[in-house]
Amino acid sequence: MAQYALPLDTRDATASTRIVVGAANASVIEALADPSHWPFHVAVLVGPPRSGKTLLARHFAATACGEAIDDAHDVEETTLFHRWNRAQDDGSPLLLCAREGWRITLPDLASRLGGSLQLGIGAPDDAMVRDLIEAHAEQRHLALSDAASAYLVPRIERSFAAIEAVVAAIDRISLERQLPATMSIWRDALESVQGPEQASLL
Repeated sequence: MAQYALPLDTRDATASTRIVVGAANASVIEALADPSHWPFHVAVLVGPPRSGKTLLARHFAATACGEAIDDAHDVEETTLFHRWNRAQDDGSPLLLCAREGWRITLPDLASRLGGSLQLGIGAPDDAMVRDLIEAHAEQRHLALSDAASAYLVPRIERSFAAIEAVVAAIDRISLERQLPATMSIWRDALESVQGPEQASLL
């Protein structure tokens, strides 16, 4: 499993400080590692929920690469406009992280960010889905066999949030029943998150 270690200081002992690397995010991680060639010193990163945008933003800021603004879609656009100008004045890289479908209404900001580096985290492929299942299980100290991944990968929704939710459901159901996580629990966890149709596929 390819994982990107994030040396972050966190008060939450259960918070992840690693991000799984796959086809969906490898180019993003590569671009964040060297901001010296970003146009206008600014990059805009968008991606689906739970895809690691916040971790990447925190790592980018913590390693003194530059400034990072997470949830930029919730920040006043005039504030972002001033941050963009500051990046031009001092040459310090600025990373803006936002949800997919972010629409900017301020014309001056839209035109400036439109010329910045555009980065996006895509949907995970099968290999990354498997690695994400393993990573979430490891974080929860949940024992999942290779058979679990073989069962879950073809059936699970191709979204970071769904993968995390299914593994959490497996852990919860296993604890509630005081049983190891076997196929009946994998199936019930899928049903609880995605409905019975997905759990019975293939």
